[in-house]
Amino acid sequence: MFTRFRTASAILLGASMLFGLAQTAKADDKKNESLFKSVYSEYKSGKITIEGDHAAVTELIIKRDIPVTYEYIAQLMRAPNAFGAGPACIVCHGSTDPKTSYRGLNLSTCEGIMTGATEEPARRIVVAGAPNKSMIRRMIRNNRMPLGVSFAYPTDTPEINAVKDWINAGGKDDAAGKKIIALFKKPGAFGTEQACVDCHMSNEEPPSFHELDLTSIKGMMKGADSIANAKLGKPATPVVIPGNAADSPLYQRLVENRMPPGIDPGEDRDHPNTQLLLHWIKQGAKCN
Repeated sequence: MFTRFRTASAILLGASMLFGLAQTAKADDKKNESLFKSVYSEYKSGKITIEGDHAAVTELIIKRDIPVTYEYIAQLMRAPNAFGAGPACIVCHGSTDPKTSYRGLNLSTCEGIMTGATEEPARRIVVAGAPNKSMIRRMIRNNRMPLGVSFAYPTDTPEINAVKDWINAGGKDDAAGKKIIALFKKPGAFGTEQACVDCHMSNEEPPSFHELDLTSIKGMMKGADSIANAKLGKPATPVVIPGNAADSPLYQRLVENRMPPGIDPGEDRDHPNTQLLLHWIKQGAKCN
């Protein structure tokens, strides 16, 4: 009985969210009614199962491509805990002035979001239509490595700089590369007692997270998720881009803290609001 009640509550919650987004998009009442009836009919017939907020967002909004407007995104940027426990985004990123706003990033306006970080090196954080290419995606989803490293741990230690320099020099299987592999095998090299190879030791998962092998140059250059991606007809995800440390996931994970600052690494990476933000980007990141 309790499970049934929770499920019914979820469908009503999801329907309310759907109505709110559709109304914001200025859809007419007839369309709202027809959409609601369609969803409710599918729910009653068992075509869709909705249990909890995550499923409500996926089934009722994302799969049906309901318009997510900037008005909703603006609320997320102003709300504490919007993407996991932590302060509102605009507390730290409220203007383009790098003296008062980290990286000169203004998340308080749509124009600011689309402009991105203005402090050098200036960077766009949103690529309209391409959430997977948008920097904001990895900043609110990707935990800094090693998992659990302190937010305040420096990003320019000799070990981290050695990884950056090796990648920028071409990421070769040479003496410098062998030193990098030795660092990945050394506990405490990057800020925790863990060694990188404790979690990334082969190209198979399990036991290796993301099928990433950091025990050899060959394994590392093979990339991540090679088996999982092959099943989808896609190549492995590169973690090293020779000559370009800034865009290499291996280096990014060593220096980029997940936002909001201090968020627990156990927090859900695909919070419903994260899904909605990325769906807004996929729909073109429109400001009106």
